[in-house]
Amino acid sequence: MERYFGKTGLMLIMLLLLHCQIAYSLPENYQQVLETGPVFEDGLTVEVEAFSDPDTWIREDMWVETSFDSDGDGRPDRMHVSVTRPPQTEEGLKLPVIYQSSPYYAGVGRTDREYFWDVRHELYTEPPPRNHFPPIERRLERPVISNSLINDWIPHGYIVVHSSAPGTGYSQGCPTIGTDIEARAPKAVIDWLNGRAKAYTTPDGYEEVEAYWTTGKVGMIGTSYGGTLALAAATTGVEGLEAIVPIAPNTSYYHYFRANGLIVHPYGYLGEDIDFLYDFVHSNPDRREYCNRVVRDTEMLQGMDRITGDYNDFWAKRDLLNQIEPLRAAVLMAHAFNDWNVMPSHSYRINEALKEMDVPLQMYYHQGGHGGAPPFEMLNKWFARYLYGIENNVEEDPAAWIVREGDDRLEPLPYEDFPNPEAAPVELYPGAGAPKRGSLSLQRTGNADSESLIDNFSFCGSSLARAEWTEHRLIYVTGELQQDVHISGEPVARISMASSKDAANLSVWLVSLPWNDSPRARLTDNIITRGWADPRNRNSLTNNEPLVPGEFYEVVFELEPTDQVIPEGQQIGFMIFSSDRDFTLWPDPGTVITVDLDNTSITIPVVGGDAAFTF
Repeated sequence: MERYFGKTGLMLIMLLLLHCQIAYSLPENYQQVLETGPVFEDGLTVEVEAFSDPDTWIREDMWVETSFDSDGDGRPDRMHVSVTRPPQTEEGLKLPVIYQSSPYYAGVGRTDREYFWDVRHELYTEPPPRNHFPPIERRLERPVISNSLINDWIPHGYIVVHSSAPGTGYSQGCPTIGTDIEARAPKAVIDWLNGRAKAYTTPDGYEEVEAYWTTGKVGMIGTSYGGTLALAAATTGVEGLEAIVPIAPNTSYYHYFRANGLIVHPYGYLGEDIDFLYDFVHSNPDRREYCNRVVRDTEMLQGMDRITGDYNDFWAKRDLLNQIEPLRAAVLMAHAFNDWNVMPSHSYRINEALKEMDVPLQMYYHQGGHGGAPPFEMLNKWFARYLYGIENNVEEDPAAWIVREGDDRLEPLPYEDFPNPEAAPVELYPGAGAPKRGSLSLQRTGNADSESLIDNFSFCGSSLARAEWTEHRLIYVTGELQQDVHISGEPVARISMASSKDAANLSVWLVSLPWNDSPRARLTDNIITRGWADPRNRNSLTNNEPLVPGEFYEVVFELEPTDQVIPEGQQIGFMIFSSDRDFTLWPDPGTVITVDLDNTSITIPVVGGDAAFTF
């Protein structure tokens, strides 16, 4: 037919048949017959041969003008953007966009120990000054910013766009780490894709570039900082951003570098703080002196408060939960329950807010560490629905998909929600046993016991959990579980404690015992979850109150959310200690923390409640 009518004529005939409701069944892949558009099967996009030859892809870069001037040069900052698209887009075909932004594309800084903050000092004292590593040597090939995503999505009928975050690569501006500048930068790119902003062929010129090849519908995806930027862009409510997939996003820099008022650090980056992260990503040398002076050495140094750890305006404007209301994009959130870099509370707090909003939400969780995207088919279904409008009923799918312990990360099981709606709080009470292991039971002992530990950062948490006898932690353990116990949600620690000093670290781990020392041990075999708190912030994150030595205070805080099945035969341990070698500051050993056991407990959300918790 195409031979006689041409592609345009054939399309008109097909539309006429549909309009007149003539009983004619179009083939499911009629777009492929025309060889100009995407193909859908079973609600998903499938690879199109005509889109799949990388040698034919069009690659170009440009600079999108934003609405802000973060580097103080009197001109709006421009973001460096690269586009990769199939050649059919030069023949009139318009496709949706999958977009990723990151500060990491052009290289990152050094992680030598000498450039982190020194954690070896007393609490609530001025820390030693931090050394800055040499400027990053910018690594970038033009016109390609990144090759991520393109092999997966261009053959499926998408255009792939990348952009460097402000102050990184060839993007102008200053890295501000978490402010609305980082949200408005990708917003400008999406505005350009929809004809509402301008782009230019050079960072300083005025030859415009138009995005004539797109439908304007955009989906963002990214891991870690890239996931943060996807969520940040969505909080602007920008029209055209239809769906986002944040993978392990940092949703609050306060919660990344502080925990319930306590100064903490992401696992593996002891001594990192927000100014270090600034140095770590600042790869554009233009306006470096200005950015360092204004952002890093003034705003950050004055606002981050590395002495008290209190929440303040500096941190509030770097908290996406405070900006969430305009969000309208469909959200497929992904995280790992054993991510001790960007901890699962980051996605959990956003998910709980989104449940109260009228936006599509689906959650994917696995049992590994940092990162880990949902299965490709899940992503495909999500983008096909919200970028192409394919009625594949994804909005009717289960709200939560969780990978069970030991299963393949790409084989999650469906659940009604996370936390599991069948989970109910089970409160467990400690019984005396220090310096050995005490008991953990469903009833209080009522013996008015108190026990003490001596802080010593020299011992890591895993060593303390394994120890049969030590004065540097208190640990309370259930009997052997008579059946599997499914924990789903946020455990809550309630600790009545006194300190021998006016400040102390407070750390809690929930562990599965006996400890598995095997090299093949899984992440879920030992640590169930953990949490930290500053007892001086027991009443408020914004105002710390010094401890009176020897006086008891109640400190209540959530541990990191989890969904984990503890197998029959294991024991659950509630461990209380002070300095956590891998996460907190390291004050001089010797602070004594005394715990009033009769007013201390751990509440665990268990599927089935008390009846399912037998030991």
